[in-house]
Amino acid sequence: MVVCVKSFKELTTKDLYAVLQLRSEVFVVEQDCVYQDIDDKDFKALHILGYKNNNLIAYTRIFRAGDYFKEASIGRVVVKKSERKHKYGNVIMKESIIAAKQNLQETIIKISAQKYLLKFYNNLGFKEEGEEYLEDGIPHMVMMYKE
Repeated sequence: MVVCVKSFKELTTKDLYAVLQLRSEVFVVEQDCVYQDIDDKDFKALHILGYKNNNLIAYTRIFRAGDYFKEASIGRVVVKKSERKHKYGNVIMKESIIAAKQNLQETIIKISAQKYLLKFYNNLGFKEEGEEYLEDGIPHMVMMYKE
């Protein structure tokens, strides 16, 4: 997988289409969750795109502290279903943490994690904080990464 880091202005129309298609495929269709994915936050985000054979298969967006949460954050973590067996989720998250450090000079990162993925995020250095809550009908927990 080849990973690219782009600001919103650097995204091509093809990049943006692929991002929105992948997010919709997983978050709306696969997870059967009707919600407004296009939320105007993409303009401030740094976009981490994972390509395999010129096809977008993994993605996250990251924010500097104060743009989404008080802390820097990573969100919209997604890997195409057919590619998950290759552990690209680990790759895209590690690259996102590196991008937050190198591009945004951030070492404390907050995420809103779907509860069934806690072990996945624990293995990347994130720790749970607070109580479970529902977001779009899906159990979530706040998790923090602190270097």
